[in-house]
Amino acid sequence: MEEIKEEKLHATNHYLHYPDEKNVPAYLAYGFRPVFLLLAPYLVLSMLLWGLVWSGMINIPFMNDTLTWHVYEMLFGILTAGVMAFLTTGLPELFPGTVPFIGKRLKYIMILWVAGRLSFWFIDITGVYVAAILNLAMLGWLIWFAKDVVLDRLQRHASLGYALVALFIIETWFFAAQAGFAQTPAMDILKIALGAHVVLILLAMRRVNMEAVNELMEDKDIDDIYIARPPLTNLAVFTVILFTLVEFLYPENSALGWLGLATGAAILAITSDYNLEDKFIWNQPYILYLSAIFVLIGSGYALMGWDILNDDIYGINHFRHFITTGGYGLTYLMIMIIIGWIHTGRHLTSNIYTHLMVILIIVATLMRGLIPFFEAYTSELYLWSAIIWTIPFILYIKVFFGFLVAPRADGIKG
Repeated sequence: MEEIKEEKLHATNHYLHYPDEKNVPAYLAYGFRPVFLLLAPYLVLSMLLWGLVWSGMINIPFMNDTLTWHVYEMLFGILTAGVMAFLTTGLPELFPGTVPFIGKRLKYIMILWVAGRLSFWFIDITGVYVAAILNLAMLGWLIWFAKDVVLDRLQRHASLGYALVALFIIETWFFAAQAGFAQTPAMDILKIALGAHVVLILLAMRRVNMEAVNELMEDKDIDDIYIARPPLTNLAVFTVILFTLVEFLYPENSALGWLGLATGAAILAITSDYNLEDKFIWNQPYILYLSAIFVLIGSGYALMGWDILNDDIYGINHFRHFITTGGYGLTYLMIMIIIGWIHTGRHLTSNIYTHLMVILIIVATLMRGLIPFFEAYTSELYLWSAIIWTIPFILYIKVFFGFLVAPRADGIKG
C-alpha cells in the first residue's frame, strides 16, 4: 500500500511546481493538450492520404521511394508527438520537482514538430537535409527533456531514456542512409526502428497500466492492487530485441520463425498481469482495451514467425501491420483517451464512443493485416482499412477536444 500512496502523492506534487506564467491559454496549459489537438487531425488526414496513395488514386513521389518514407513517417513522425505527450505529462509526476512544460515554450516546441511534418510532406522540394535537421532536433529535445530519467540515481525509469537514445541513433542512421552516407538499406533500418518502437511501447504501457488500472479500480471501489510485473515486460522486451537483431542479421534463417512465435507468446503473457489475486477485473472495458494492445502486437510477431516457417504463404509485411496499424495505433489511442480523461480532471470513463474507437482499430487492423488471404480485394482493403482506422480519431476529436481547450474540470492548474 505504501507504494500506491507514494504514486498518488507523486501524481499531485507536480502542481506545486507549476510555472507562474501569465495568460496561458488552456490549450497550452499542459504538454498533452496541444499534442492531442494536432495529432488526432494529423492522423486522420495522413492516413486518408496514404489510403489514397496505396489504392492507386493519387501519386506522391517521396524521392521515388514512397514505401520507405511512408514507414518512416508512421514510425518517427507520430512517435515524437506521442512521446512528447507522455513525457511532458508523466515526468512531473514520476519526478516531483520537474517543472511542467507550458505556455510559450510549449508553443515553440509544437511549431518545431509541425515544421518537421511539413518537411516530410514536401521533402521532394525541401530535400532530405531539412527533414533530417528538423526531425532529429525534435527527438533530441525530447531526450534532453527526459535527461532526469536517465540521470536518476535510482534508475527507476531509465529504460525509457535509453530507448529514446537508441531511437535517436537509429533515426540518424536512417537519414544518413537516405543522404548516401550509409550503405545499409533504409527499410532494414526501419525494421530495427520498429523493434525499438515496440520496446518503448512495452516500457511505456507498463507505466500507463499502473496508473490507469489502479485509477479505474479506485473509482469502482475494487479493493485490490494492480502491479505490472517487471519480469513479464522484461522478457517481452528481450524477445523483441532478439527477433529484431536476427531479422536484421539473418533474415532468411528459419530460427527467426521460432523467435517470432516466442516473441508473440512473451508479449501475450503480459496480459496475465490483469489476473488479480482477489478480484476479477476482466469485465472492465479498459482492461479489454489495454489487453488488446498486447494481443495485436503479440499476434503480429506470431504471424510473422508462422509466415517464415510456412513456404505456402508470403505475407510477412502485411502481418507486420498487426504491430503498426493495430498495436501501435491502439497504444496511441489509449494514451490519448486515458490522459484525456484523467489529466483534464475527470474520471476514467468508458462509453459507446470508447467502445467504437477500440473496435474500429481492431477491424481496420484485421482488414489490413489479413490481405494475403484476400488478394483479389487488395486495393479495396488498402483504402477501407485506412478509412476505418481514421474514424476512432475523428470520434476522439468529437469527444475530447472540448476537454483539451478548457481548464481542468476539478479547477487544478494544468
